[in-house]
Amino acid sequence: MRSNYGIGSLQNAPTYNHPKPAKRALLLINPNSRQGRKNRSAAVKHLEAVGIECVQAHPQHPSEFADTICQYRDRVDAVIIGGGDGTLNAAAEGLVETQLPLGILPLGTANDLARTLGIPTTLPLACQAIATGKRHRIDLGCVNGKYFFNVASIGLSVRITQRLTKAAKKRWGVFAYAVAAIQAIWQARPFSALIEHNQTFIPVKTIQIAIGNGRYYGGGMTVAHDATIDDQRLDLYSLEMKRWWQLLVLLPAFWSGRYDTRLGVRTLEGQEISIHTRSPFPINTDGEITSYTPAHFRLHPQAISVYIPANPPRRRF
Repeated sequence: MRSNYGIGSLQNAPTYNHPKPAKRALLLINPNSRQGRKNRSAAVKHLEAVGIECVQAHPQHPSEFADTICQYRDRVDAVIIGGGDGTLNAAAEGLVETQLPLGILPLGTANDLARTLGIPTTLPLACQAIATGKRHRIDLGCVNGKYFFNVASIGLSVRITQRLTKAAKKRWGVFAYAVAAIQAIWQARPFSALIEHNQTFIPVKTIQIAIGNGRYYGGGMTVAHDATIDDQRLDLYSLEMKRWWQLLVLLPAFWSGRYDTRLGVRTLEGQEISIHTRSPFPINTDGEITSYTPAHFRLHPQAISVYIPANPPRRRF
């Protein structure tokens, strides 16, 4: 059953509880994130000011975050991660295994998960949300054994990811996504795929298939107009238009999440979806290429808990 509340009304969600603030938290900050390296000392200062003792670990790369979380599972009450969506994605497996609650410091470029959860972008307020906010359980998507928070996709978005260099993100911030998208659209070519959904096989010719778990991705684009990260469903859209210029007409829909099927957009929803292609296609999860088709997508409801503000901002859908 679809949830009747979203991040816009999370304060009414029945899965909330009001725990005491975490007193001892593992702090992991991606030194390669857009704001990570320069904000580590400030993060520690703000967290300690709100009563959280920081246990710092220094993995060389986010790919080591999941193992680090498991190593510290018996020494901390929570995990606080500073970085962007790719950094959080790398830590997901460790969070699921240990069930330690997650605090988020949005120090990346897009920060779509933080946007979905209503977490403030300023460091002091983000730390305050961890100390005095609420714990809320959220869903995770999974493709071929790889968890994702926001969205997994095949096709156009992979080209965008390949064009998003670290230098571009550091220089242009979230606008780097728009520049990369414009460049990728000119080279977009349709591919054939077979979507398996509710025991039905749907052949498509598409330039992108995206499957969302959360609400936002790609620097603020919307998976579906009513999507939330706790609605216990995956949302799929497939871009099956025949003319490249139709993508330009669709641009407002990418931000609103309301797609016009007359322009060649197919939408589906469910808890399990599979995608088959003639040859392996790369899959982008939360901004990182992590797997290849054939792809089996599955929803993991209420997989982990996260700290969100006690009074998250209301959003209009």
